[in-house]
Amino acid sequence: MSEPNNQEQRRKSRFGILEERIGYEFSSYEDLERALTHPSVQKKNEDNFHYQRLEFLGDRVLGLCVAHILHFKFPEATEGELALRYNSLVRGSALAEIADEISLYEFIRTGGDLKKVTGKRMQSIRADVMEAIIAAVYLDGGLSQAQAFVDRFWTERIADSSTAKRDSKTELQEWAHSRNLGTPKYKETERTGPAHDPEFTVSVKVPEKIACIGIGRSKRIAEQMAAAKMLVREGVWTEDTLEGKSD
Repeated sequence: MSEPNNQEQRRKSRFGILEERIGYEFSSYEDLERALTHPSVQKKNEDNFHYQRLEFLGDRVLGLCVAHILHFKFPEATEGELALRYNSLVRGSALAEIADEISLYEFIRTGGDLKKVTGKRMQSIRADVMEAIIAAVYLDGGLSQAQAFVDRFWTERIADSSTAKRDSKTELQEWAHSRNLGTPKYKETERTGPAHDPEFTVSVKVPEKIACIGIGRSKRIAEQMAAAKMLVREGVWTEDTLEGKSD
């Protein structure tokens, strides 16, 4: 038996339990192993056998799959409502929760500076690896398998009543108009992060009211978050309504 086949057999033995947990069997394990490898493992600067490129791809695949589900599950929802639902489903904490459900931390390889990836402090690592796993499934089995993977782990969350049910911008505008306060004004105050994955900070101001700030991975989502926070502050929404809508 050739060395490449021996390597694949070793990978099969190592990752078989994980395959059972995620409900997908890989035909090749290289991308899966890469998805589970933290950059701290690299021995040289040019060594790129880690999850970061896959995380980038997986983020986009997840976004498409979640948007696909929402588009068909909520045919009457406004764009704003879909954006709020979307944001709550692709946030890092949601990804980390799913990672914890399958005990993904048991398979993550890290360097000596990262002995443990459990706990809230390492939540972002588990979220990043989860996105990388989605990319590995996509590369191995195509979009249909990636969609099936997202369906399997996100359907219950999509149906959960705690996800966004209303368009906060529309509701804030209606609330402001009903009190003769005028139309809310939104302003982008900051944009950070790399060009391919920016983070927007937006303020919303209603006459006679102190501005509120929202942060999101798109300007539209940041606006929705800012509006939602003002609705909570003014007593229109409760904290439970806002819970889970910011990362």
